[in-house]
Amino acid sequence: MEIRNSTVVTEFILLDLIQSRDIQLLVFVLILILYLIILPGNFLIILTIRSDPGLSAPLYFFRGNLAFLDASYSFIVAPRMLADFLSEKKVISYRGCITQLFFLHFLGGGEGLLLVMMAFDRYIAICRPLHYSTVMSPRTCYALLLTLWFGGFVHSIIQVALILRLPFCGPNQLDNFFCDVPQVIKLACTDTFVVELLMVFSSGLLTLLCLLGLLVSYAVILWHVYRSSSEGKNKALSTCTTHIIIIFLMFGPAIFIYTRPFRALSADKVVSFFHTVIFPLMNPVIYTLCNQEVKSSMRKLLSRHAFC
Repeated sequence: MEIRNSTVVTEFILLDLIQSRDIQLLVFVLILILYLIILPGNFLIILTIRSDPGLSAPLYFFRGNLAFLDASYSFIVAPRMLADFLSEKKVISYRGCITQLFFLHFLGGGEGLLLVMMAFDRYIAICRPLHYSTVMSPRTCYALLLTLWFGGFVHSIIQVALILRLPFCGPNQLDNFFCDVPQVIKLACTDTFVVELLMVFSSGLLTLLCLLGLLVSYAVILWHVYRSSSEGKNKALSTCTTHIIIIFLMFGPAIFIYTRPFRALSADKVVSFFHTVIFPLMNPVIYTLCNQEVKSSMRKLLSRHAFC
């Protein structure tokens, strides 16, 4: 196979997030605590939404899938990062690097599309309430879910295909604690200008356009809510505000990483850390804390099983 013949590098060396051993230990403990508390919380959200018939609306259908995506996303980087904190030599194989990169963009791209679908759901619910049950039928929701997974797959395949065409025959030290496009491209022993442009277009530009589209959508929704005098005005404002916070938390770091030429900056690792480790764990929690229905249903589920 031509790709393997031109690729003599069989493994990559990962660098530490933080050089100080004492601070590394502190970060390890904090991440482990977050992981052990919030990851089961994400699965509890999924179980709550699946088990409560009162949470069958499309809004909760999408939130359950968001929790699933984030729980899956948190398995890509965080466990290996925790293991690497305890290891002297931090090495990942070439195949392992490509696999990590694939799932990173597969689930990340899918989550970006999910946020777009959630904005569409809120637009129909608030701006076209009479058509909501017709437009957002169960069949439509499952079709949107299928589109989400397919879109994430196509986006990820593009990233991987471009990487696989590059020869790696020289240095193998990645300037990051996990494998991602910007750091892997820098190690290719060929001119990567065209590939970098393609990567910026396929990841950065699409991310920026999604963000702008989402902001315009929520601006229209908030304007409609502001002008309305319905009883659910405060609930709609709370829901939309929560969505906007999540959008900035997800798309802000992604735009910083992927919309500029792949030059290393001192803030890259910190931004990547929040984007790949902290954000996936906190995302569903933010949604849940701002939603009384889910919190109430979760308390009922826990109390019911506690007394069994």
